[in-house]
Amino acid sequence: MNIENAQVQMRKGILEFCILHIISRGEIYASDMLDELTSARIMVVEGTLYPLLTRLKNAGLLDYKWVESTSGPPRKYYMLTELGRNSLESLNETWQELSDSVMLIVNRAKATGSGIIPPTQTAVDVQPAPASVVLAAPLPDPGTPESSTDSVNIVMPEPKQDQ
Repeated sequence: MNIENAQVQMRKGILEFCILHIISRGEIYASDMLDELTSARIMVVEGTLYPLLTRLKNAGLLDYKWVESTSGPPRKYYMLTELGRNSLESLNETWQELSDSVMLIVNRAKATGSGIIPPTQTAVDVQPAPASVVLAAPLPDPGTPESSTDSVNIVMPEPKQDQ
């Protein structure tokens, strides 16, 4: 398994959801979306955002309007359509179900001592980091005999500190 690829795919999977949420709060300029995503540590470049906005518009989820600017060319402000609001509502339900399910699994792994995240680390840091893979024997499951099948524990290194 390529950890960096898995991390990228996880981020891509939630990007549309995050963008719809940002736009749901009111009319917004694309560079303001980029600023908010960046401040939330979801790194996106214009070359990713604009095609995504076009795809969402073509799908009928959002619309835009041009607003004259006193300091340059007109700006395009995006807003959700009714279909976009309904879609976001459905995505919110899906996100909540998925998030609850994932946390249930992660917390069960932590409770049995077989979780891959040591108690001193958190699972919310989405900063890319070089990945290392450590193959290790599994910890025995309290409900099964100690002779269990092979497994792989994946360990993410601590982020390097700036010097």
